[in-house]
Amino acid sequence: MNLYDLFVKPYESYNFFQIMLEASGAIFGTLSVYFSIKKNIWVYPTGIISTLIYVYILFNFGLLGDCLINVYYTIMSVYGWILWSKNSKDHVHVDVTWATRKEWIYASILFIVSLGLVTFIYYCKPYIDNLEGAYLGLYHLDWANWLDIFTTSIFLVGMWFMAKQRIENWIFWIIGDLICIPMMIFKGLGITSVQYLVFTIMAILGYLNWKKSFKEKKVQ
Repeated sequence: MNLYDLFVKPYESYNFFQIMLEASGAIFGTLSVYFSIKKNIWVYPTGIISTLIYVYILFNFGLLGDCLINVYYTIMSVYGWILWSKNSKDHVHVDVTWATRKEWIYASILFIVSLGLVTFIYYCKPYIDNLEGAYLGLYHLDWANWLDIFTTSIFLVGMWFMAKQRIENWIFWIIGDLICIPMMIFKGLGITSVQYLVFTIMAILGYLNWKKSFKEKKVQ
């Protein structure tokens, strides 16, 4: 498979508006990661714009199961925005720290609950997508769908740790982003796959930056 098959052919059936919309979602998503590296509260408004764009894209492509998952992300972003607003001294930046053992327990529970919830969404997806002659079940899932269930749970925990200003959030983003690169290529979303490659690099930088920031504050 060459670059044309990966990044051009999938878009032959798209119109200009659809291509620009996906590109806009990728741009705002990248801005969101940039602001998160800087511990800047703008991570959330830019992230919400990105997820809402993908909600629109997925809804119009009839991928209502995936659409609901992005609604899920949007709600979590609003939750994070509220927490950062409360914990920010200058209403822009926040201090960061490592997660406690209790928070890791909560994160594990959140991961398991998320796995169950997203699996249930996929279980109902044939009905949600109104597929003719379809019945409820997981028979329609391919390897990318199963990975999507896993990465959605990873990202949710990452979002929760980020909302709590915990350095570990970057570890979850790095793992999830790496998994999403081939998954998005398989789904025919070449622009988004490149976005996840950029996200991986930025997440590594974010981890190093937050870790450095914590050490500098501890020395003071």
